[in-house]
Amino acid sequence: MVRVLREADVRAALDMRSCIDAMEEAFTAYSSGGAELPAVIHLDVPEHGGEIHIKAGHLHGAPQYALKVSSGFGEGASIVDGMVVVFDSTTGVPAAFLMDHGYITDLRTGAAGGVAARHLAPEEVDTVAVIGTGAQARYQLEALACERSFREARIWGRNPGHARATTQELSERPWLPPGARVTTAATVEEAVADAAVVITATASREPLVRAEWLARGAHVTAVGSDGPDKQELDAAVLGRADLVVADSRAQCARIGEIHHALDAGALEELEVAELGEIAAGRRSGRTSAEERTVCDLTGVGVQDVAAAALVMRNAGDAGELLEI
Repeated sequence: MVRVLREADVRAALDMRSCIDAMEEAFTAYSSGGAELPAVIHLDVPEHGGEIHIKAGHLHGAPQYALKVSSGFGEGASIVDGMVVVFDSTTGVPAAFLMDHGYITDLRTGAAGGVAARHLAPEEVDTVAVIGTGAQARYQLEALACERSFREARIWGRNPGHARATTQELSERPWLPPGARVTTAATVEEAVADAAVVITATASREPLVRAEWLARGAHVTAVGSDGPDKQELDAAVLGRADLVVADSRAQCARIGEIHHALDAGALEELEVAELGEIAAGRRSGRTSAEERTVCDLTGVGVQDVAAAALVMRNAGDAGELLEI
C-alpha cells in the first residue's frame, strides 16, 4: 500500500520553525558525509517556458529516501507545481506520494534561509531588503522572522504593481515581529541601503545587487540562482564578503552565485564554507557585527528528504491508501 497525501495534508504536517530545525540537521548530515546526494537533473521545455528540476537524496539511517520533481512554467516560472515520492530505504518500495504542488520546495527553501540567518545574520536587525515578489519573498521573510526580529522590510520588484501587492500582503502576516512595517522600494539600491539583511529571490539573468550598495555588516541570502545562467549578485558582492557560504560547495560552483564569482576571478572555491559545516561547528559563522556575509542557496535534495520525513512523521492517518 502507498499513502497519497494532498497539498492540504502536507501543509497541515509542516510548520516553518520545525522545518528550519530539520534543514539544519539535513545540512549538517550532508556536509559531514551522512547523506547521499546525486547531481540535480535539469530539464527545459523551451516552447512553453518550462523549467524542471529533479532532485533526490538519502540521509544515512533514515527509514525513507525521496525523489522530487519540481517545475516552473511561464514568465518568471510563475506556474509552479511538483510532487515528492517517498520510498522505503530498506526495500525501495514506494511509501508515499506527496502531491504538494510545490509547497515542500517553497517551505524548505525558506527554511534554508532561516538556517542561514541563524548562523550568519547580525544579532541586531533593523531593516531587511527583499528583492523579488514571488513565493520566496514570503517564505524567506517568514523564516527570518523566526530567527531575528526586525523593524522594517523593504520590498522591490520589477513590476511596481506586484511589489505594492506583496507589500500589502506581507503587512498582514501574523508572524511579522511586533511593530514591524513593510514598505515598497522604488529601486534595488533604495531597498538595500542600510539593510542588515538582504534577501534576493528572483529569476534574474543579470546582477541586481552591487557590492557598493551594501551596508557594513550586512548579510545576503541569495536563493534565485539555481541554474548556470541565473545571477542576482554582482561578483564583487561575493569577492568583497568576509565570509561566503554555500548549501553545497560543489553545486554552487556549478550553478549558483558562487559559479559567477569563480568565473570572474573574484573568489576562490577553497574560501567557501558550507552551511552544514557551520551548523556542525566545524567552521565559524558570523563572528562580529562588522562582517559582511553571503549565503548562496541553490537547493539540495537532502532538504526535500528532511521535509518529507517531517510530513511522514506528523501526518498520522491523513491522506488515502492505494494498493500498488
